Amino acid sequence: MSVAHPDRYQWAWLLFGFWLLPAYADLPPLTHGLTPTETPEEAPPLRFPTLDDEIIDIKDLKGRVVLVNFWATWCPPCRREMPSLEQLYQMAGEKGVIVLAVNIGEDIDTVFPFLGQVDPSPTFPILFDSDSGSLAQWKVKGLPTTFVVGPDGRLAYRAVGGREFSHPDVVRQLLDLLPDEAGK
Repeated sequence: MSVAHPDRYQWAWLLFGFWLLPAYADLPPLTHGLTPTETPEEAPPLRFPTLDDEIIDIKDLKGRVVLVNFWATWCPPCRREMPSLEQLYQMAGEKGVIVLAVNIGEDIDTVFPFLGQVDPSPTFPILFDSDSGSLAQWKVKGLPTTFVVGPDGRLAYRAVGGREFSHPDVVRQLLDLLPDEAGK
């Protein structure tokens, strides 16, 4: 018994059609809730280069609230939530909220042109996980997935799927993790 397999041209059309889908479909709104972790455990290791080849290590950010967003340019909800990550960073960065966007499996030649299309353009660190090794360590099952690490270095919140990170409810959840004097 043989099973029909699409040839390479059929795959190309499938992928091309997938790429166009968001442009023609009515997309649901991004949500704006973060789910508390049931048992806050220590954040897994995270150490990657940025666009400027600077190495950022999450262990150096202990004492701050760190939002870690796993994303890729081919992911429609990832693309949609990127401007709200920048808005969040602009609103809460001075108060001690760090935003890290970890690109999964892509290179600078793919990511850089995409970032030029984002309005407002991201000023927070974009990290590159070229071999996608962090997905298993952070137990990421799909993109986008976001974690919030509290000042104690433990996972406080998780969000699977696209979010409106600049929504007041999300901003409040993040600021509430800061020590009293920093979040005010």
